Amino acid sequence: MAATMTAGEIRDFLLKGTRTAKLATVMADGTPHVAPVWFVLDGEQVVFTTPGDSVKHRNLRRDPRIAIAVDDEESPYAFVQIRGVATLSTDLDELRRFATELGGRYMGKDRAEEFGRRNGVPGEVLVRVTPSRIVAQRDIAGY
Repeated sequence: MAATMTAGEIRDFLLKGTRTAKLATVMADGTPHVAPVWFVLDGEQVVFTTPGDSVKHRNLRRDPRIAIAVDDEESPYAFVQIRGVATLSTDLDELRRFATELGGRYMGKDRAEEFGRRNGVPGEVLVRVTPSRIVAQRDIAGY
């Protein structure tokens, strides 16, 4: 039977391995746009980077509402859904810091600096998502 995750379980789940977030934003005409993103946590916030000319950035600049889903596709299955509001920053120090952290998580510690240099540059945007609602369940298959 499915069980609700605790705050600690949610954090552990989100930080495990290299799971990607499926990020939903709202297009100008009201339709949804979904894209995968690499992410890390900074306290309670979900943090990722995106190019300044991306659909994600344009959507968030106009409407900061956001939804994120992260799931485990292996039985007994689990997921975390986050709804919240995004804030955008082009601060190069923060951008470089998080681009490096993202590179380390998804490409390995030995390539972290390389990805920080590549993605922590002018033209990229740092996105911080402050959750307003989290739904998280584990053991969906009932083990």
